[in-house]
Amino acid sequence: MKVFAHRGASGLYPENTRSAILAALELGVDGIEIDLQSTLDGFAVIHDTWLDRTTNGRGKVNKLTLAEVQQYDAGNGQTVPSIEEVFQWVNNQTLLNLELKHTFALDKLVKLIEQQVQAGLLTRENLLISSFDHHQLKWLKQQLPWVKIGALTGSIPLGYCEFAERLNAYSVHVDKNFINCEYVADAKTRNLKVFAYTVDKQEDIDDMLALGIDGIFTNYPSKAQSFLLQK
Repeated sequence: MKVFAHRGASGLYPENTRSAILAALELGVDGIEIDLQSTLDGFAVIHDTWLDRTTNGRGKVNKLTLAEVQQYDAGNGQTVPSIEEVFQWVNNQTLLNLELKHTFALDKLVKLIEQQVQAGLLTRENLLISSFDHHQLKWLKQQLPWVKIGALTGSIPLGYCEFAERLNAYSVHVDKNFINCEYVADAKTRNLKVFAYTVDKQEDIDDMLALGIDGIFTNYPSKAQSFLLQK
């Protein structure tokens, strides 16, 4: 089962920051999940719409420039990264899962991704883009047919994974509390990977193993790796 560092190794380091991302890389995780928000002139790696929870600043991310967002402390003296910085740090060492939050400047993101691929800082195989906004995913897939997309959900839909198959998704990303055997079986018949979030406790990891899913997002990737090695 694959281990994805959720917002980097965010259980021990400030989430979505350089230290959390580099710590995850040192562990040799199968992937790193980070959150992406639009600013007025770029993209900031931050989960919330507002700065308040994860920085010492205030304000709405999409109403500020990237420089304005980066003037604040995101924990232990670090700044909110730009997506370009993350591409440089990761540099194809592992899979990078970008979770798009809310409404996006998608055309700018497509151009940026294409530039990063051409520059060699990102390969097509090492990129996975996910979102709860399936309209965003559909549009992105039309613009970048090669991109792997992960359809996020916090429910068990009536049609199970039909929604993800319609998107031509690579994976479904599901809440660990809203998953069952039927869900997983349906995903496999549709050739979809199943990744569950956010799985930190050993008992939950055991439950996910029993269901036969493909991977977990965890805030404590080192603990998850150690536990899985014992299995």
